[in-house]
Order: sequence, then C-alpha cells, then structure tokens
Amino acid sequence: MFRTTLIAATLAVAFTGAQAAQPLQVKVYNADGNSFNVNSTLVYGEKEAMVIDAGFTRADALRIAANVLDTGKELKTIYVSQADPDYYFGVETLKEIFPKADVVTTPAVLEKINAKLATKLSFWGPKMGANAPRTPVLPKAIAGNTLSVDGQAVEIRGTTGLLAHRPYAWIPSIKAIVGNIGVVGTNTHVWTADTQTVAERSAWVAQLDEMAALQPTVVVPGHMPAGGALDAANISYTKGYLQAFEKNAAATKTSAELIDAMKKAYPAAPMGLSLDIGAKVNKGEMKW
Repeated sequence: MFRTTLIAATLAVAFTGAQAAQPLQVKVYNADGNSFNVNSTLVYGEKEAMVIDAGFTRADALRIAANVLDTGKELKTIYVSQADPDYYFGVETLKEIFPKADVVTTPAVLEKINAKLATKLSFWGPKMGANAPRTPVLPKAIAGNTLSVDGQAVEIRGTTGLLAHRPYAWIPSIKAIVGNIGVVGTNTHVWTADTQTVAERSAWVAQLDEMAALQPTVVVPGHMPAGGALDAANISYTKGYLQAFEKNAAATKTSAELIDAMKKAYPAAPMGLSLDIGAKVNKGEMKW
C-alpha cells in the first residue's frame, strides 16, 4: 500500500528582524509496488508549497494533489527531478488541478525526457490503461540552480558531469535531501541498468559522498519499501550496495552468477526486476 509520511522540521530557522520564518515541512507520498514504490515529496511553508516529483499514475497524482490541498497552501512549483516516467507522468493530472503551478526541471533532465518520451509512452500506455497520461505535460528548463518555498532555498545540486541528468535537491534550512533516483531505501536492490560503466557508477558513489558530507537530517530516497526510514542510512546503504555490485560484477562472468552473489550479499532484499535487469544489462546479455 502507498503511504504518506509527515516530517515536521525541528531545526530552528534564522530570524529575519523580530519574526522567524516558519520552518518548512516535508510530506512524502510513497507509492505502492505497482508504481515501483516511487516517492513524491511535498515541501511547504506558511503560504507556499512545492511538489518534488509528480508520481507515475493518474491515481498517484490525485493522492499527491490531495496532500497539497490538505495543507491549504498555494502550489507554486512542480519540480521534476529525474527523467523516468514514474517521476513525471503525473504532471498532467497535477496541472489540471493546479493550473497556475510552474512545472520545471534542469536542462539535462529535460533533454533525457524528450529523448525517451515517445518510447516510454508506447511501452507504458497500454499497460497503464486509464491510469496513463493522456497528453503528457513536460517541464520547462530552469536557468539557475535554486528554487524556493516561502523565500527559503531549495538548491538543485549535481547538475554537471556524467550524472548531470540525475540531480538532487538540498534544502539547507531543514537539512533535507530530496528527489534523486540515485538514493534508494534500505533492504532493496539498487537499479543499475542505467549506469552501465565503471565510470558512471564511480560518479554515482562520488555523488553519494557529496550528499553524506552535507550531514542531512532528512533523506528522501527516490524509491523505498513501505515503512522505510527517511534518514542518511539510505545514502550509506546505496553506496555499500554499489561497492558490492562493482566487486561482484568483476568477479563473475554471467548475470546468473552476479545475481546469485548479490542475493547472498543482500538476503533481506526481495528479488525483483532491479537486480535481474541490472545484472543482465551490465553483463551484456540485455540491451537497455
């Protein structure tokens, strides 16, 4: 089942004059397995709200919209953090409900979305039926690297290099990292099919180190099982998994051997497509 988690920021926000800004709050919608347990995050303050990632299905987007409406805040921004359809297919539904909200992403993410949109629609549309977007709404590219909610910064980091299309959001006022496919919840197999070289996976580990150095209090992974914690353990888990994958990929010849090695290393992680496809792709047995 999907779930919603509310995190009230406990960190004090600096005073402006005699009045303190209201700390931002974070509310996470965790979709069910049919939507790959993808997360969407609502960030809101005293007056404004931002949605980071719009969900996969129309039903997901409606639940995300309900979270926004429940706050009574004005949805100013829908930020799409990644180029996979479970991060942006829901934009169409959200825009129908919140037509004044700006839909934005980074230039590198938009380039990836445009390159893959037709293929993703032809593949997923028939499978999703009425839950598929009818006319997808694409985000516009932002010029800088900072968004805001009630004047408090939401920094978009990781926008250069090999993984420029996989940025993450850093909210310094509440020490929160949000919206990145490169961080997964603990006890899951990490999706590696989109990082098919040692260089890409090394860049991934470096990005995780960069995140950890920020000493975040809240870490919302891109995907997580129901009930997963929203803390920095997600960063260390993902890094450890990638290091184990690299070691076992070098020590095995076939995807079957790699899958077996990773299952032994992570016996608590349920077997799924992430490991199966990732192993086959990285062993050259499957194109992705």
